[in-house]
Amino acid sequence: MIEQRAADHFLAARVRDAAPSPTLAVSDRARQLKSEGIDVIDLGGGDPDFITPQHIRQAATDAMNGGQTHYVASPGIPELRKAIAAKLKVDNGIEVDPAQGVLVTPGGKAALFQAAMALVEPGVDVMVLEPAWVSYVPMIELAGGTAIHVGLDPDDNFAVMREMLEQHVTDRTRAILINSPNNPTGRVLGHDELVALAEFARAHDLMVWTDEIYEKILYDGHQHESIAAYPGMAERTLTFNGLSKAYAMTGWRLGYVAGPPAFIQEIAKVHSHSVTCATSFAQAGGVAALTGDQAFIGEMLAAWDRRRHLVHDGLGAVKGLRCPLVEGAFYAFVDGRETGHDALALADVLLREAHVAVVPGTAFGEAGEGHVRLSFATGDDVLEQAVQRIRDVLGRH
Repeated sequence: MIEQRAADHFLAARVRDAAPSPTLAVSDRARQLKSEGIDVIDLGGGDPDFITPQHIRQAATDAMNGGQTHYVASPGIPELRKAIAAKLKVDNGIEVDPAQGVLVTPGGKAALFQAAMALVEPGVDVMVLEPAWVSYVPMIELAGGTAIHVGLDPDDNFAVMREMLEQHVTDRTRAILINSPNNPTGRVLGHDELVALAEFARAHDLMVWTDEIYEKILYDGHQHESIAAYPGMAERTLTFNGLSKAYAMTGWRLGYVAGPPAFIQEIAKVHSHSVTCATSFAQAGGVAALTGDQAFIGEMLAAWDRRRHLVHDGLGAVKGLRCPLVEGAFYAFVDGRETGHDALALADVLLREAHVAVVPGTAFGEAGEGHVRLSFATGDDVLEQAVQRIRDVLGRH
């Protein structure tokens, strides 16, 4: 067996130096403790606790039984690309060519990674607004680029301001990556923030990569706006999305990127040489999801709205914790700075003593220090139990 020191000789530095996904690591640790007989509640992941709607499952089953078990066109089946283009026009005000401006991928993560491989290289900087999803920075670095960490202020509700952006841009900056509704904070970018981002991108001739995977998960009247629909932005914006969250299709691995054909066709090269195509019969399910009954989304939202209040009320009453009522997505980004614990220590206390697995805020960048993220995409009873455990343990501390 090759020992680790010897194995390092064969590894690419960009992979050897990359950290594993912190959110997956939390779930792995929770599973390990469960295997040891410890009753751990895992709130570290982002998987809706709903089964994919029946009409979507049926469409994929029919496609499979009808023989759609072979390779399909690498960019995606025409029916799904047309459905995506129609959705973008109606929901987002974005006009794209379904034949040249849409690429279907095995999950939204694959779309982002392939874009990084196509558009980032050594000597290229990409600005990342933080706290940010844990995979953005590693993707940029694996492609050879440098991530510029733009830390947003928790005491200002993680607001985006033009002055802040100007302080971080470099002459090597090629793109800025944004995510709204945001994972982990639950913030939804407002109109003024998007205007500032658009003006900044145009002033510095930057691309914008916008991850809109949680766009359907909004509360309290918050509205999602796509920056690609803003004046002068369509030609410089890549919109990333997928079906995992809104349609409870995480295991289907079905996402997409849409934007100017000049960029999409280059990303498609990486796609064709890496995964060939997204799963054929899963794409049939994707067509059914986008063109079929959308009522299911409202049913999930009602459950998540109830649960975000449960978490807000339950944890907000704990001395030392602040739990803002989130605006979108299904994560609570709990501020524990007044407990005296840093993010790692707080997550460790909750796992060891409360047996509740959460993600330390620093997994999402230094702007997340003192915070932990927990998912409320789980059953009410489980969530109530987790909240009570946290209250009991931190009450003792």
